[in-house]
Amino acid sequence: MAVDVPTIDIAPYLEEAETGRAAVAAQVDAAARTVGFMQVVGHGIPAATVAAFTEAMDAFFALAPDRKAAYRCPPGVNRGYSPPKSEALANSLGLATAADLFEAFNVGTQASDHPELDLPTADYPENVWPDVPGFRPAVEAWFAAAGAVARTMTTIFADALELAPDFFAASTGHSIDVLRMNNYRLPSADVELGPDQLGMGAHTDYGIVTVLWADPVPGLEILDGDGGWHPVRPRPGALLVNLGDALARWTNDQWISTMHRVAPPRVDGVLVPRRSAAYFHDGDVDAVIAPLPTCVGPDRPALYEPVTVGEHLRAKLAGSRGGALNASAAREAARLR
Repeated sequence: MAVDVPTIDIAPYLEEAETGRAAVAAQVDAAARTVGFMQVVGHGIPAATVAAFTEAMDAFFALAPDRKAAYRCPPGVNRGYSPPKSEALANSLGLATAADLFEAFNVGTQASDHPELDLPTADYPENVWPDVPGFRPAVEAWFAAAGAVARTMTTIFADALELAPDFFAASTGHSIDVLRMNNYRLPSADVELGPDQLGMGAHTDYGIVTVLWADPVPGLEILDGDGGWHPVRPRPGALLVNLGDALARWTNDQWISTMHRVAPPRVDGVLVPRRSAAYFHDGDVDAVIAPLPTCVGPDRPALYEPVTVGEHLRAKLAGSRGGALNASAAREAARLR
C-alpha cells in the first residue's frame, strides 16, 4: 500500500488572507483522512530559532550521564530527563515490548502559567530547567514557535471539518502542551542491537496535534492500513505534523491518528545520530472528547465513549512512563495485532 505524506503550505492562514484558505483546508482534510501526517511549510519559524534550539538540545544531551540524571523526575511527572531504555511507548497501547532506545527531556505547560485557574499540578507540573547556558531561552522560544504552529493547525482543522472557527480554541485555553526533545544516543556506530530493539516503540500520539522537528535521517516510520511500515523524512525547512488520538475520537475515526515508531537510525547499514523534538498540543485537562454529531449517523455509530483529556492522557502516560499496560486503547492496538 503506497503512503503519500503531502507537503502543505499554511502561509495563507498566517497571513490572514482569505485567498487560498479553502485550498489549504481541503489539502489538510485529505491528508487527515488518508495518512494522518503532513509536511508543513510556510510556518514562519526563522532558521535562527531552529539553530539556537538544536544547539541547546545538543548542549544538554552532551552532558555526562550523572549530570543529566540529576534532572530526572518520577514516572508520574512528565517533565525533566528520561534516560535511555526508561520508557516503552508501546505500553501506551497495552502492548508489552522492550524498553525504547531514546533519551529525552520534557518541558510543558505549568499550573503557574495560568494563575487565575486552579489547575491540578499533577497534570500541569512545574518545569525543571538544567544548568546549561542558553538552554532555557532557546527552548522557550521554540516552545512558543511550535505552539503557534499547532494553534494555526487547529484553526485549519476547524475549517476543514466545517466547525465554528473557535471550536478547538474553546478546548485549548489552558491546553496541556508538552515539548519532548529526543536523542537517539548509541554507544558506537557498530553496536549490536537486540532483534526487537526500537529507537521508539510503536504508538499513536495522545492529544490533538503534534508538531515535529527532526533531523533529515532515517528512523521515523508510519504504519499503513495493510500493516506495512513506511519511512518518512522531513523535507528541508518543513515540520512534520500529525494527528493525535483526541482528534481521531472527535472525528469518530474519520481522521486518522497514525501509528508510528522510530527504528534505530541507519544510513547504508550504519547507525547514525538522530534528534527530534515533538510539540504535543493535547487540550484542556477538563475538555471532554466525544465524537462530533457531524461525524456520527445511522450508518456510523459512535466508536468511543466520552472521556476528558486528563483521563485519556493519564492512562496513556501510565503506560509509556510507568509501565502499566493501558487497557483503554484497544482500537489503536488492534492495528498492530
